[in-house]
Amino acid sequence: MKFYIATDHAGYHYKEQVKEYVRSKGHEIVDLGPDSPERVDYPDYGRKCAEAVRDDPGSFGIVICGTGIGISMAANKVPGIRAALCHDAYTATMARAHNDAQILAFGERVVGMGVVQSMIDAFIETPFEGGRHERRVEKIDAIDAEYRK
Repeated sequence: MKFYIATDHAGYHYKEQVKEYVRSKGHEIVDLGPDSPERVDYPDYGRKCAEAVRDDPGSFGIVICGTGIGISMAANKVPGIRAALCHDAYTATMARAHNDAQILAFGERVVGMGVVQSMIDAFIETPFEGGRHERRVEKIDAIDAEYRK
């Protein structure tokens, strides 16, 4: 699997650990920044990751800010993207299984690295179930399409 990762300054310190962990699982990861812990705006990086995932079908993303809230909101503004703010392995599993999320979002100030690793494992290992969930994801996509007119 290919993953893109982007953070703001409040998520910067987890980034190297997350990149190393994803690579240790045999996956590719592309760092979209920032390159230092200097203050930056989370919408810029949430968007950057979401656009990379949108433009690279079959890829996934990881976005991190202080709480995960702002950066996930920004990523979700990109049409066709489903970024899921998760807090544990269960929410990461459900994000993939029921919502076909392409981007995992979380907050560096909210979850510890052990929880982050369990969320990444769940996100990687869980396929989209389809079935009744596919109809619901199609409805989400239809909302995107309606507002792009």
